[in-house]
Amino acid sequence: MENLYPLLFQPNLHPVVWGGRRLRPYKGLASSADPIGESWEVSAVPSSTSIVSNGEWSGKQLTEVIASDPQAWLGKSVAERYGNRLPLLVKFIDAEKDLSIQVHPNDEMAMRRHGKMGKTEMWYVIDAQPGSFLYAGFNKQITPEEYRQRVENGTIMEVLAKHSVKPGDVFFLPAGRVHAICGGILLAEVQQSSDVTYRIYDYNRLGMDGKPRELHTSLAAEALDYEVQSEYRTVYRTRENRANHMIDSPYFSVRVTDISRPFHRSLMKYDSFIISMCIAGDCHIRMRATGHEILLHQGHSCMIPAAIADYDVIPTGDHSLILDAYLDNMDRSLTGMVTRFLHITEK
Repeated sequence: MENLYPLLFQPNLHPVVWGGRRLRPYKGLASSADPIGESWEVSAVPSSTSIVSNGEWSGKQLTEVIASDPQAWLGKSVAERYGNRLPLLVKFIDAEKDLSIQVHPNDEMAMRRHGKMGKTEMWYVIDAQPGSFLYAGFNKQITPEEYRQRVENGTIMEVLAKHSVKPGDVFFLPAGRVHAICGGILLAEVQQSSDVTYRIYDYNRLGMDGKPRELHTSLAAEALDYEVQSEYRTVYRTRENRANHMIDSPYFSVRVTDISRPFHRSLMKYDSFIISMCIAGDCHIRMRATGHEILLHQGHSCMIPAAIADYDVIPTGDHSLILDAYLDNMDRSLTGMVTRFLHITEK
């Protein structure tokens, strides 16, 4: 198990038209004039794969590392279900301006249309300037025909559920839910490993290339879930030195832990890799089986192999705030939906 250890990654920053200037200083990197909107923290998406920055695997693509022993890195259940592929993508997002109004397809549509996974995701708000808000879901029931009319006449914003936000707020966004991050928000995102997005409305602005950004209103109409929810924000308990449950879904589980002293994480029972995002406060992560240890800085993330997911988190200062994402392979009610879908598509 000498070549199994927590992986750190080279910066993977994405300039976008709505991006801001906070991600570089948040990650301890030199400032630049580029509008950086996304930091792809742990990615196996072919268009932007993470590069390892520490240890024996330094300089290698994450996909190459996983291929060396998929069951040890991903977990036996994950490797079998996803064909030895990493099923998650995690990011930090800095929105200086509003993102487009958009929606993502579910697994069935994404596979049928693009040969890719669908895109269910979640947001954890790290920072929000006064008055910041985002959109998630509809605020009233509409029909597909009304959707088309409102896109055409520019009134689609009137039927979107608008939410004021503050640090610590969480939103779960199943595929099909209309949404948009708006200006002034810095957040962490956990999502299925997919880059399929359908833009519905983009304020008639130009992209980084100076050309109008493509819209996908017809595909979005097919992907949208028009059902209205009474509450779109996720409510969860916050207790210090506890792994606070936030999200349990067929695609990922997410916990947040505010650590003020050494904290033991014994997660091998889930038979899954663990992605840890350091939201605030540097910390050491020390593996109990191998003795490997890394220093995880604020604004950075690591991937812990499933085979050695028993470790201690040790804050370097007063506290560390850690967001963990993994697949819960103990809960068959969560994994069954995805397993059935993959079995069908393979046929």
